[in-house]
Amino acid sequence: MAYWKIALGLILVLGIAAGSFFFFVSPPRQLDLIDGMMASEGESSRVGEGVRFGDRPRQQLDVWAPKDAAGKKLPVLIFYYGGSWHWGSRSHYGFVGRAFAARGYVVVIPDYRLVPDVRFPTFVEDSALAVKWTRDHIADFGGDPARIAVAGHSAGAYNAAMVALDAHYLQAIGVDPKIIRAGLLLAGPFDFYPFDGPATKAAFGDWPRPAETQPVSFARADAPPLLIMQGTADDVVKPRNAPALAARLKAVGAVFEQRDYAGANHNDPIMGLSRPFRGNAPTLADSLAFLQKHDR
Repeated sequence: MAYWKIALGLILVLGIAAGSFFFFVSPPRQLDLIDGMMASEGESSRVGEGVRFGDRPRQQLDVWAPKDAAGKKLPVLIFYYGGSWHWGSRSHYGFVGRAFAARGYVVVIPDYRLVPDVRFPTFVEDSALAVKWTRDHIADFGGDPARIAVAGHSAGAYNAAMVALDAHYLQAIGVDPKIIRAGLLLAGPFDFYPFDGPATKAAFGDWPRPAETQPVSFARADAPPLLIMQGTADDVVKPRNAPALAARLKAVGAVFEQRDYAGANHNDPIMGLSRPFRGNAPTLADSLAFLQKHDR
């Protein structure tokens, strides 16, 4: 690697560590820049950019795939990013696409509509629509529509959980809910009513039946296998969320696993998918092991 790239990488790392916006780009974008510098050329690439899965401006997605994926039938992962349902961009999460594509997955990273332009359940409906697009088109990128898993971090983990657990979102658009083979849920809110923060009040406060907003309400025995990952030092998503969902899934006899990462904060699980911060949490290794058990 060129010395200037090493220097720039160190500067960006310091910017992330300080939580600084000095470089006028979001921390996920900073992380993606560093990860891209460290990537081995040719192991994976973005093979689809700004692909439309609906008519609205934010209904677009990117596709990442391994080298020479064309014509193959590779397992597929749809990843929903976080941002309190208020912000985020698919273009900032290439490090997730590279991580899984380099290991044999075709990765779909969709945008979805955000607060304040929309409220619940629009962002979940967009997440489901991305599943439909994947079912219909992923074969064109080397993916197998019969092996689709969903994943997400923070608010994106919420979206993934709702699409996986509340079957009506997929049924409403003509998709069999059983199309989802597994789910990876990183630091997500699953049991957060009553709404006690500005983000949740803005996103969910107008909905007249709060139980319908909570993933724990839709735990079912025939849910896709779920891997729930949470840092024990997460001060963004309250600690009750992961064990609450795990307890409800256990009560109904669903297949799931729970990983508690000692000392990890809210962002460590997602940073653990990137090359420079794989030591923050064993998220990637745990995710791959779980997927290989359930989506092959």
